[in-house]
Amino acid sequence: MKFSMVTPSFNQGRFIRMTLESVAGQGGADIEHVVMDGGSTDETTSVLAEFGPRVRWVSEPDRGQTDAINKGIRATDGDVIGWINSDDVYYPGAIAAVAGFLAAHPDVDVVYGMADHIDADGNFIEAYPTEPWRFERLKETCFICQPALFFRRRVVERVGLLDEALHYCMDYEYWIRMGLAGVRFAYLPRKLAGSRMYGENKTLGARMKVHREINDMMKRAFGKVPERWLCNYAHVVVDERVDRSAEPARFARAVAMESLRAAITWNRIPSPRMCTQVARWVIGA
Repeated sequence: MKFSMVTPSFNQGRFIRMTLESVAGQGGADIEHVVMDGGSTDETTSVLAEFGPRVRWVSEPDRGQTDAINKGIRATDGDVIGWINSDDVYYPGAIAAVAGFLAAHPDVDVVYGMADHIDADGNFIEAYPTEPWRFERLKETCFICQPALFFRRRVVERVGLLDEALHYCMDYEYWIRMGLAGVRFAYLPRKLAGSRMYGENKTLGARMKVHREINDMMKRAFGKVPERWLCNYAHVVVDERVDRSAEPARFARAVAMESLRAAITWNRIPSPRMCTQVARWVIGA
């Protein structure tokens, strides 16, 4: 069983060595590692060159992270695909564990495991809130940590590549698309990866854009946005202008009103359940 590991990269020189080492230290399978770098101007290419034939890489302008991932998938031929961003890491034994699981379960298309959030120095922050597979639950929250998921190449043949119009939730959309296509998921209760969280991190640095993109994606996928995501968006919007700890009542009222606005924007009309919940927030405030 051959694993194709794909890493999109751009100016992550301070982290990419740890990513490369975490892949190079894996065993238990035939592994190819391809890095698609978007033309970094920092030390990234120097670090890549140090790894010699263990890493195949290209450094040239691209159309962003999703384009780089798709280019990497097309440039590989492994039976199993995983992508790990240039600031994340695999834990020792991760690929061996996944290879063993997939060999024992040939009917499983996708396997994902547990993961941690780690800081810029690689220190543990918290466990990523992973959960056993349930598609209806996935609509409400993304309980899959991207570097801790691996999929067979036959999945790409079935559902295609990632949506290059997306810049933040391309992974979440891909899981949703897989679920809609009836792809078979399995949960491996073992920690496989560390996902780095720090101030310059793309997701943390653009929270409102992230949530807006998720809502737009959900609207396209299901015709309406789950209320949990509408409320999440409202929390992010209000958090930008109201100090929750200093003004909890004002914060609750503002979130209530913003949730209604979000429901009107994406779903045209708030559901009775949302109206009831909003009323509780206002009364409770």
